[in-house]
Amino acid sequence: MLRPKYPIQTARLTLRPFAAGDLDDLYSFHSRPDVARYLYWEARTRDAVRGVLDRKIDERAILDEGGRISLAVGLRDSGTVIGEVMLRWLSREHRQGELGYVFHPDYGGRGFATEAARVALALGFDGLGLHRMIGRCDARNVASVRVLERLGMRREAHLVQNEWFKGEWSDELVYAMLAAEWRAARASRAGVQNPSR
Repeated sequence: MLRPKYPIQTARLTLRPFAAGDLDDLYSFHSRPDVARYLYWEARTRDAVRGVLDRKIDERAILDEGGRISLAVGLRDSGTVIGEVMLRWLSREHRQGELGYVFHPDYGGRGFATEAARVALALGFDGLGLHRMIGRCDARNVASVRVLERLGMRREAHLVQNEWFKGEWSDELVYAMLAAEWRAARASRAGVQNPSR
């Protein structure tokens, strides 16, 4: 079970549960075809975003296997929601989870997605006590690949033409990280030597 204390602050971002007032910001990127290109949904109408937002508002805690947290990612200085991160508990027995993220392209290239996704990893490993977390993306989604690699996740699989996706065969990449790797990466970022080396 995971019930984080909100809001969660990073150097530049605030992560918190979604609220009804986030509709305009969420619509600003969910409505874009370039955002939906490699996702399992098409660019959304305002009504469709409202329905998605209603679901996301309730995804603030993970109570059991299969549950998920969806968090709005806002700029600390303005509060503008520029993206979202997701953590899903895949398996209690194997202590596995998955992270995901979607960001407004106008805020790309500045490390915001990496900064926010690192919070999802912390919630999974430190909060939920997971042993392993994965991240998946379309192999053509270069921006998403870069985020997973900057997080220090390891590419474990390149599934060739594994899905008929939006009218064509597509490849999927699977990245993963273990809790021990997460702790080592965190210690390295903090400037602490890994005692196991």
